[in-house]
Amino acid sequence: MTGTTREVAGACPLDCPDCCSWLVTVENGVATGLRGNREHPITRGTLCVKVNRYLEQASHQDRILHPLRRIGAKGEGRFARIGWDEALDEMAAELSRIVDEYGGEALWPYQGTGALGYLQGVQGRAGTRLWNVLGASHHEMTICSIAGLTGLRYALGTSRGMDPEDFALSKLTLLWGTNTLTSGHHLWRFIEAGRKNGGHVVAIDPMRTRTAAAADEHLAPMPGTDGALALGLMHVIVASGREDNDFLSRHCFGWEDFRERVMAFTPERAASVTGVPAEQIRDLGDRIARTRPTAIRTSQGIQRHAGAGATLRALACIPAVTGDWHRAGGGLMFSTDTYFGGNREALFRDDLRPETVRKLSMTRLAEGLLEASDPPVMGLVVYGANPVVSTSDQNRVRAGLSRKDLYTVVLEHFPTDTVDYADLVLPATMQHEHTDLMDAYGHLYLAWNERAVEPPGECRSTTDTFRDLARRMGLREPSLYDSDERLAEQLLDSDHPSLRGITLDSLRTSGWARLNYPSPLAPFEHGFPTPSGKFEFVSAAAAADGLDPMPGYTPPLEVVDDEMAARHPFVLIAGASHFAINTIFGNNDELRRRAGPPAVVVHPDDALVHGLATGTRVRVFNSRGEFTADVLVDARVRRGVLSTTKGHWLKLTGGATVNATVDERDADMGGGAVFHDNRVSVEALETSQER
Repeated sequence: MTGTTREVAGACPLDCPDCCSWLVTVENGVATGLRGNREHPITRGTLCVKVNRYLEQASHQDRILHPLRRIGAKGEGRFARIGWDEALDEMAAELSRIVDEYGGEALWPYQGTGALGYLQGVQGRAGTRLWNVLGASHHEMTICSIAGLTGLRYALGTSRGMDPEDFALSKLTLLWGTNTLTSGHHLWRFIEAGRKNGGHVVAIDPMRTRTAAAADEHLAPMPGTDGALALGLMHVIVASGREDNDFLSRHCFGWEDFRERVMAFTPERAASVTGVPAEQIRDLGDRIARTRPTAIRTSQGIQRHAGAGATLRALACIPAVTGDWHRAGGGLMFSTDTYFGGNREALFRDDLRPETVRKLSMTRLAEGLLEASDPPVMGLVVYGANPVVSTSDQNRVRAGLSRKDLYTVVLEHFPTDTVDYADLVLPATMQHEHTDLMDAYGHLYLAWNERAVEPPGECRSTTDTFRDLARRMGLREPSLYDSDERLAEQLLDSDHPSLRGITLDSLRTSGWARLNYPSPLAPFEHGFPTPSGKFEFVSAAAAADGLDPMPGYTPPLEVVDDEMAARHPFVLIAGASHFAINTIFGNNDELRRRAGPPAVVVHPDDALVHGLATGTRVRVFNSRGEFTADVLVDARVRRGVLSTTKGHWLKLTGGATVNATVDERDADMGGGAVFHDNRVSVEALETSQER
């Protein structure tokens, strides 16, 4: 390297389990290249098709480079440039006024998953110290994985599961409701290693995704019925006498009671619920029964319906019945986040907030803005989020954001659909322009992200913005002014064994480090962190929370509603695009070109009944709202289901997106979202116009 060229280690901040380690090439102070770190055991030198364009995205012509004040009506997106002093003075005055008039709970810090870091992002609840001091409402992160995490904790005592590197040891891998090759493709290398060693890969998904097409076998249940499928598979295992009785007797609590439930759920019953043929259920159940170890990879999409938590709880029972929880290469992986034993309490400083403070759910934004009282939400600060596109009940969300008495500030990179409703817009840095500390929810490695270049224009990091705001508000709590490095040191100041030998200095030197766990890893070799110390088929905690003490099948509300099905014959699911991460990259011209316009995939039999053909422009609708899309007739989606992709921007694709049709209600556990528990009708646009 010359004196003016260097490589700076960092990590991808985006909402993906892989948390890729990357290297930024900097020439004369300008970022000119980005590549995956070849030394990192997960990244292995490769980034995804999206992040390969990260630097291009950072220099996009639409990048917001200066503070902006609204000059038009809310929703119009008309702004005038102002200076940072003016912006911070206004924001400080407005937030102080709201606190004085209505109390701190009238403020809602609405943070999303646009950045996952512990300093700038949602893992560290960036800005939480400021909101705690002000007594703001507590923002509940319910949009992604909360329902599944809650369900797993009733069974396992934790949400942690397999080390993904151990999929290389698996003889049978079930990719259940996850599109690995699109959403976290680095796991595929370990899955392929297991397959080359004689393993078999099964995809379970209503859609034949990229991943399902690459698997050895594909089952296509109706959305939200996976819990019934899990019970049917366990019935096959137990009916054939191949459950692991030693594991069940020594390491499980409540097996005999749960066994009765399993035996009542025959393959025929499971078939009637899921739409998967009973013979296919028997065949897969038999394969699981005789294959050790068996591993399950599942992710967020499977638990976005009314029975979300119950589904993950049921899936976790399969490796208990087979004893795979005690085998390296066996078990289930949903999230690895809790392996990191950082001192989150020292980072969050929840001791600074009032003893009682109300909670507002991320996925009930419309309700919070339109119905909350005592006090009403009067100040909304949005960062790392684009809720106009990403949140349920889009039309009511837009109505809430249009309130004239609501003061809204948005920290952003680009003029998103949410920015259009802001009173004040503050330009934010991107990952290579600030420091951050990352962990992954898809592997066991920490990463340090060093700032590689100076921010463009007047962009400021989230931490700098909130430090500056605290000064303008005259707040005296010393911890509000801790530097990024100090915040990182406090997080790493932990006696948890996972961090033994890992310091900020060592992280900055190496760029990344594996948490201190053995490899291969049997995560519950020494017991489960439940009240009984065992896997709990019967959970007193679940019963105390008003839930079924045992795992079971909780139906998706709209999917199984016969009356609603008569009015709206299709179940609509919206998976991740291969060319965007949520709404990020939704404005990238090349990635938009490759993704194509919004489309709904329709099974040929359904297309025939409804008079649809590939290329037909349709209106997809229910009582909540509608959006338009092009039809793609293809048997890769099962009958009765429409499949589309999430993340399209309103201003780039038309007046509404898929979330205009999604109900704003909670799943069974944790207040999770129900994006895939959604019935709609489809009508050719020409027909609807004629009427």
